[in-house]
Amino acid sequence: MKRRNFLATSLFGLLGANTISLKANDRKPGKRSLRFVHLTDMHIHPGPVPERGIRNLLEEIHLLEEKPDFVINSGDNIMESLKRSKEDTAAQWDSWREYYRSKLNYELFSCIGNHDVWGWGLNDKQLENDPLFGKNWAVKELGIPNRYYSMDKNGWHFIFLDSSHRKDDHQSYTAKLDKEQFEWLENDLKQTGTVTPVCVVSHIPIISTAVFFDGNNDKADSWNIPGAWMHVDARKIKNLFSDYPNIKLAISGHVHLADKTNYLGIDYLCNGAACGAWWFGKYQEFPPMYAIIDLFDDGTFNSQLVHYNWKQRNTNTSPVVDNTEITKHTSSLF
Repeated sequence: MKRRNFLATSLFGLLGANTISLKANDRKPGKRSLRFVHLTDMHIHPGPVPERGIRNLLEEIHLLEEKPDFVINSGDNIMESLKRSKEDTAAQWDSWREYYRSKLNYELFSCIGNHDVWGWGLNDKQLENDPLFGKNWAVKELGIPNRYYSMDKNGWHFIFLDSSHRKDDHQSYTAKLDKEQFEWLENDLKQTGTVTPVCVVSHIPIISTAVFFDGNNDKADSWNIPGAWMHVDARKIKNLFSDYPNIKLAISGHVHLADKTNYLGIDYLCNGAACGAWWFGKYQEFPPMYAIIDLFDDGTFNSQLVHYNWKQRNTNTSPVVDNTEITKHTSSLF
């Protein structure tokens, strides 16, 4: 199998051309407990471009020499449902099942992204009586037990959070944990204790360096990071996490950029986007990518960001892309 280009970033670094592992520390890790693939921000919708991209992504994952134990999706599974009709949203979830879920050969664990939430931006009170409204549709399609949950796998504890919180205007969202979820998180960590290593999964980053570059947010000699880009309750979560030295890493997506930020001994990994710039190639310096993460029995881990060829596979000939067709299938969904 051909060697792939691995891309990764650190707190101060941008894109690299060679294989770079994001390691928990420099000492030799223990015995590997688990390997999983982290996918985030697939933004699937009906059309030949995302269908081809997902097909090439899955072909590459299925051909990995060292097979993963499972796959984690961290949200924005479909292109956009916050302001889309029920019919459009159903078509996107149909494509998600057809292009992706029905063809994935591994066990799947997911969390909800903001674009997976249906109807918040439609400002239609009648829709709120629909049993699929809000996050209910995503919970059903993803087959998860609740909008937030946890599980244990081979000596590691995984916590899946629900980052998107509806604002008072009932149309937009911010990144935070509601009171019910935060109390559940406190109790879940208390029950887990301080020995079992923990991996936290969220769609929106709890802490991230990349968010500083996701837009023109450095105006008037001051940084302005919107609450929809990173958890506004990061200080509260950080304070809770500081009581648990066994929390080793927290993985996310959302901003379509990649970084590793270590804060108080926890590595926060924002792992790009499987769709890159919503299936238009690179978003800033970052092409479509996924992560391979190895977890070890001593609580250490290795993480690699993998750039995959979303346009084609096993050929040196660039495909002819009909930009008119791409626009037709995507412009109405942004």
